[in-house]
Amino acid sequence: MIAVDATTHDIPPTTGKLHGLLVEFDTVDVLKVAARRVRDAGYSRWDVHSPFPVHGMDAAMGVRHTRLPWLVFGLGVVGAIVGLTMQWWMNATDPGEFTFVPNFLRGYDYRISGKPLYSLPAFIPVVFEVTVLLAAVGAVVGMLAMNNLPQWYNALFTSRRFQRVTSDRFFICIEAADTKFDEDATREFLAGLGGTHLERIVEPPNRGRPALLGMMALIVCCLALLPPVLVYKANVSKSSKPRYHLIQDMDNQGRFKSQQAHPLFADGRAMRPMVEGTVARGDEWTLGTDPHFYEGKVGDDWATTFPERIEVNEQLMLRGQERFGVYCAVCHGLDGGGNGIVAKRVRENSKASSGWAPPSSLYGDAVVERPVGHLYNTINVGIRTMPAYGDQIPPADRWAIVAYVRALQRSQNATIEDVPEDKRSQLR
Repeated sequence: MIAVDATTHDIPPTTGKLHGLLVEFDTVDVLKVAARRVRDAGYSRWDVHSPFPVHGMDAAMGVRHTRLPWLVFGLGVVGAIVGLTMQWWMNATDPGEFTFVPNFLRGYDYRISGKPLYSLPAFIPVVFEVTVLLAAVGAVVGMLAMNNLPQWYNALFTSRRFQRVTSDRFFICIEAADTKFDEDATREFLAGLGGTHLERIVEPPNRGRPALLGMMALIVCCLALLPPVLVYKANVSKSSKPRYHLIQDMDNQGRFKSQQAHPLFADGRAMRPMVEGTVARGDEWTLGTDPHFYEGKVGDDWATTFPERIEVNEQLMLRGQERFGVYCAVCHGLDGGGNGIVAKRVRENSKASSGWAPPSSLYGDAVVERPVGHLYNTINVGIRTMPAYGDQIPPADRWAIVAYVRALQRSQNATIEDVPEDKRSQLR
C-alpha cells in the first residue's frame, strides 16, 4: 500500500467551501478493495468514478436496491384507477345525478344500442395508455429526483487529474457533506487506501445555474405562451379572411363552381350535363319499366304477388335467409320473433329500455296479413322506428328477404296439408 503525502500532492488551497477529498488509483483491483474499506468505515456521501463499469462494484460500495420500481408500480396503479374513473365519469354517469357539479364538468351517459355503459373491455385501451403515461413520467422524474438531478456543475471538474477518469484513471471522492467527514481524519484514512494521489476539492465561486441556460428557459416559456394567446385572439376577434386551416382533411377540395367556364372540357363549361339514361339514387322507379319490382305496387295497391322477374325457388330462399341474417336478425332475431340481440340488450338495461319500442314479431296477425308489396316497401323506406334499408339492400335482395319472411311465417302457422304426404310419417 502506498502512503500519500497530502500536503505535497494537493493543489494549492483556494478560497471557497470544501467539497470533499479525492483519491486517485491506478488499477481496478486496488479500487475495489478501497471501495470496500470506505463502505466498512461507515461513510455515506461518497462515490467511485471509473472510465468503464466495474463488475461487483455495487456490492463493494454497498449500494442498496433502488426504490424506483416501487414508484413506477405505484404510479402505474394510480394511472389505471384514473383511466377507469375518467371513463366512468365521462361515459357512464347520468348528468342529472350530479347537479352540484358545474354543467361543463359533468359526464354524459352514452346509450348505444343497449350496450353497457360501464364496460371494462371497452375501457382497456385508455386505461393502458394512462397507466403507461404515469408510469413513464414517474420513472423519469423519480430517477432525476433520486439522483439529485439536474446538477448544473460538479466541483470535481476543477481537478485537472480528474479529467483522466474518462480514459485510464480511477477515483474515490468522499464529500464534506458526509456526517462522518472530518478533514484531517478522512485525509489520513484515504492516504492509507493505496492510492497514488490525494487532492482537496474546493467548491469554485459563482458556479450556480448557467446564465445562458436560464435565459434559454425564459425564452422557451415566453414562446410557449404564444399558441394559447393566438388561439384566444382567433376566438374573440373577427376577420374577413378565412382562418388558418393546418389540417385540411377533406374540408377544402378542388372543385368547379356551377355555371363557371373552364377550358378543361371541349364545350368550355365546368358544369357537366347528366349522362343520358341515369336516374337519381333511390329513384329507380322513375324508369317506369316495372313499378311492381321497384315499388312493390300494382297500380295504386300493394302487390300481392312477387314480380315476374323474381323466381321463387330454393336459391332465392337461401339468399333471403343470408340477407335476413345480416340486416334483420339483429333486431327481429334469427327466428323473426322480435328477440334479437339489440332487443335483449335493451331489456337488460333499465335506463335504455325507457321509451324503447321493441321490434315487431313477424308472426303477428298485422304482419302476416300484409301483402308482399307492403313488406317490400317496409324494407325499402322503413316503418315507424325501423329505418330504411333501401340504400343498403338492392331490390332483388329485398324480394328475397320478403320470400324468406313468408317462409318463416308459414313455418309457424303450417298445417298438415303443407307437409308432403311422403314426409308426414316422419313427424312426431
